Amino acid sequence: MARNVPMLTAGEGGLSRYLDEIRKFPMLQPQEEFMLAKRYKEHEDPQAAERLVNSHLRLVAKIAMGYRGYGLPIGEVVSEGNVGLMQAVKRFEPDKGFRLATYAMWWIKAAIQEYILRSWSLVKMGTTANQKRLFFNLRRLKGKIQALDEGDLKPDQVNQIATTLGVSEEEVVSMNRRLGGDASLNAPVRAEADAGEWQDWLVDDSESQETMLANQEELDVRRKLLTDAMDVLNDRERRIFEARRLTEDPMTLEDLSGEFGVSRERVRQIEVRAFEKVQKAVRSSAREFEHPSA
Repeated sequence: MARNVPMLTAGEGGLSRYLDEIRKFPMLQPQEEFMLAKRYKEHEDPQAAERLVNSHLRLVAKIAMGYRGYGLPIGEVVSEGNVGLMQAVKRFEPDKGFRLATYAMWWIKAAIQEYILRSWSLVKMGTTANQKRLFFNLRRLKGKIQALDEGDLKPDQVNQIATTLGVSEEEVVSMNRRLGGDASLNAPVRAEADAGEWQDWLVDDSESQETMLANQEELDVRRKLLTDAMDVLNDRERRIFEARRLTEDPMTLEDLSGEFGVSRERVRQIEVRAFEKVQKAVRSSAREFEHPSA
C-alpha cells in the first residue's frame, strides 16, 4: 500500500529522528482527506493511500507512546501500529461521514494490543474483552488511586478496580501479580552498557516450548473465532461492540448516543444485541471447528 513510510531505527536517537521526519507530512483538510479516500476506494490509487497513511503517522506515534510501559521496543510498537493504520485506510468508507483518524484509532490500538499480547508469552492472557481491558488498564487505574507500591493491592483497591472494569476481584489480584515485575526485568543489571538486563539472568522454569506453542495456537484459534464472528454485525453494531467491549478505555453510552444520534438506552440495547449475536456466532463456529463435517 504505502511504500514510502519512514522507518524507525533502534534507540532513542532513532525515535527522535523518526518523529522529526513524520512531522514533515502535512495534516489533511477534511475535503482533501475525503477525496483521497474516494480515490483509493474507487481506483486503488497507491499515491492516495500513501498520503492518507503518512498524514496519520503522528497519530500512530502518539498512541504507541501510551504503551511504552510494557517493556517492548518502541520501534516495533510503532511499526505494528502503522500496520493497523494501513488496514484502516484499506477498509475506510469515506461516505459514512467519519474522519479517518476516528476510524483508524481502533485499528491502530488493536494492532498494537495484539502485538503486546503475542509478546507477553509468559502472561497467560485470557481472550475475553474484560480480561483484555484489565490487562491494558491496570497500571492506569493503579496510578489513579495511587496504588503504586509493589506487591499485592489492598482489598479496597482490588474492589475499586474490579468494580470499575467489571471483572472479578480474583482476576485483579492475579493480573496484578503477573504484571508486577515486568518493568524491572528490563532494567540493566549494572550501569555498564554490556551488563545485560535482569531478565537475561532468570532461570526459565515455565512450561515447555511445546506447551506454550499449543497454548498460543489455542489463543490464535479463539481470536480468529471472535474476528470471524464479528462479521455477523452491521457497521453500527460493530462500532458500538468494539467501542464498548474491545478497547482498553471503553466509550460511554452517552458519547456513543451522541455519535449515532440515538438515546443511551438504545445504544445499550444495540450493545447487548451485538454481544449476543457474536456469542452465538462464536459458539457455532467453535462447534464446526471441533466437529468438522466429513
